[in-house]
Amino acid sequence: MANPTSRTRGTGSPARRTMTAAARAAAKRAGRPARPERADRREEEAVPGRTLLVEPPADGWEDPPEPEPEAFAKGPEESAPARRVGRSLLPAVLGLVLVAALVMATVLGWQYRQGRQAEQARGEALAAARKAAPVVLSYDYRHLDRDFARARVLLTGHFRDQYGRTTKTVVAPTATKYHGVVKATVATPSDGGTPAASVVSATPDKAVVLLFVNQVTQSTQAPQPRLDLNRVRLTLTRTSDGWKVSGVDAL
Repeated sequence: MANPTSRTRGTGSPARRTMTAAARAAAKRAGRPARPERADRREEEAVPGRTLLVEPPADGWEDPPEPEPEAFAKGPEESAPARRVGRSLLPAVLGLVLVAALVMATVLGWQYRQGRQAEQARGEALAAARKAAPVVLSYDYRHLDRDFARARVLLTGHFRDQYGRTTKTVVAPTATKYHGVVKATVATPSDGGTPAASVVSATPDKAVVLLFVNQVTQSTQAPQPRLDLNRVRLTLTRTSDGWKVSGVDAL
């Protein structure tokens, strides 16, 4: 016959073993200390809407220092050396402005003088052109040398040399052969007004004048005087002896 005591200890019923294991687990849980954070969490969950009160310190709250007004008036990077550099740059800037103003005044003064001189040149060149055109464009076969000499006095530059060669090789032989006489005058209105001449362009040293010139030509080839109405452009250059003709173009 089997020993009942040993069978009970060795196997036992399932229900009994389950109760024994549960009792042991409960005993362990009862002897284990509770976790603080879980206890605090349970306490917070148990008392919803709790307000946390903080007591002020015994000596009161310490107020922060108020900012100085200069802290808002200047940037953090500004310092005394920077201000000194700014003050040292001011005279240099003023000097540059003064130099620019002087240069501008000089340029404007030069332009004003150039304008005045150009306006004066217009009047002088126009008067010289009216005087020179009849002399340069006229001649008489009976006194060619005298006429050509008078004209050369009013000429200058390369045109003076060209005029001398042309009158000597072309005009003089033809005028002598055919008894040519040419008389030129600057056209004037029928009422006797100002001669028809105007300044095309002018600078203090050079001017271009347009003239309407009447030329009356007579020779053995044309017994009856022939009137030619010409437009002539004279270029004049200022020289030490006044305004001289430096070019003649028939238009």
